[in-house]
Amino acid sequence: MPDDDAELEQQIDGGAPRSLWSGSITFGLLSLAVDLFPAVRTEALPLKMVDAEHRTLTRRYYCPEHDRMLTRDEIVRGYEIEDGEFVILTDEELEALAPEKSRAIDLRKFIDAGEIDPMYFKRSYFLTPAGEEANRAYRLLAETMERSDRVGIATFVMRGKEYLVALLAEDGILRAETLRFSDELRRPEDVDLRLDVAAPTESVTRFSRAIAALAAEDVDRAELRDGRIENLRALIEHKLDRGIDVESAPEPSEEAEAEAEIIDLMEVLKRRLQPEARETAPAPRETADREAPEPRGRRARPASRRDGAEGDLAGKSKSELYERAKALGVPGRSRMDREALLRALREAGG
Repeated sequence: MPDDDAELEQQIDGGAPRSLWSGSITFGLLSLAVDLFPAVRTEALPLKMVDAEHRTLTRRYYCPEHDRMLTRDEIVRGYEIEDGEFVILTDEELEALAPEKSRAIDLRKFIDAGEIDPMYFKRSYFLTPAGEEANRAYRLLAETMERSDRVGIATFVMRGKEYLVALLAEDGILRAETLRFSDELRRPEDVDLRLDVAAPTESVTRFSRAIAALAAEDVDRAELRDGRIENLRALIEHKLDRGIDVESAPEPSEEAEAEAEIIDLMEVLKRRLQPEARETAPAPRETADREAPEPRGRRARPASRRDGAEGDLAGKSKSELYERAKALGVPGRSRMDREALLRALREAGG
């Protein structure tokens, strides 16, 4: 599963979950089409971050050295080997390490249910038959596994990552439990837990009596409820019923709308400056009727003007060159040094 479990579940409180993955269970010569659904959900009342004017906030990356926000293509991944020193990994290198894409849950073996330590279990998912044709095979597999008290160990790929899962059958339903890898589990010695201390006999007797006094055949599901969520829901409903702190985000001001329009027009102009987009970029709505068709290719500028522009570029720093390349939409700019930026800008007529 993806690293972000909240993203996986894709569930709104009170709504039906959506299938996260579709494929097939394969073992031997048998194959069974299935869909994967989350069997658990995270906090049922997600809260959004907003500003004082109740506008929804988004997360962005900030560079404190240059005092500016970063775009996605300026961000690379790195493994820190010591303070401030990284081994940089490119997207291409990470993609080369990704497992081969597959739509199959590859069942490797069946083992006794008691062989898996509960500490390995990570997250639960339901498997459902994908269509009527798969329903019979699904029932047969679930019943056979349940009768034999066997658990299937399998692997499958989802969103570029391979997962180890245990397939269990209970009450005719197949469930997938993602498993932790062995090196993810801590040992008692890792937390300095001493195992060589013997418990006094009289203490064992006293503890046994206390446990027996609280023994029960089952657990009331009401005891497993999240009190914090219930209190939060009650607080929200109380404030909603009484109209307390129930406010909408303000309408954009005329100045904000004008600024947004200017930004939109600037984006259009930037796209039109790119050679590959000159023939296809739409004209701004206000001037579309009056604008004459553009000639094919880039119109040459007078030599004196071009020479002046190149001289101007040569005197700029790398960060200034980068900003100009960003404005012109020069591809691959985040990986260029100063000389490469200078060449790319000259070729782009920037």
